[in-house]
Amino acid sequence: MKLSILFTLLASASAYSLNKPAFLKAKSTAALTAALCTSLIASPAFAGDVGAGEQVFSANCAACHAGGQNVIMPEKTLQKDALTQYLAGGMKEGSVVTQVTNGKNAMPAFGGRLSDDDIANVASYVIDQASGDKWDE
Repeated sequence: MKLSILFTLLASASAYSLNKPAFLKAKSTAALTAALCTSLIASPAFAGDVGAGEQVFSANCAACHAGGQNVIMPEKTLQKDALTQYLAGGMKEGSVVTQVTNGKNAMPAFGGRLSDDDIANVASYVIDQASGDKWDE
């Protein structure tokens, strides 16, 4: 995302040079708008850092969810099948973000304790582990 912002800024600076006729500026602006929209649509909404998410998970989640398990409600693990069945919204990062932020049932809310980046990172880690069946490794 940061890279697409950098390219957008560079394209914007070149699109508004003083030496171009007005009709070329309009074409450049249209191309810039199209590129910006494409980069925003193609970017995942919750693309967190899996490595950083593992650290957040170890420090905040592993007490109840070590190895993708659940010591409070054993059927509601972090395995792919359980996430698909029990997680509101299904097995996707956005659903994990909502659950971690707001909590539910016995799970406390971490919205006031963890940053948005930490929550996005741990969501990426959980989905990565579940989708690759990595919890048992």
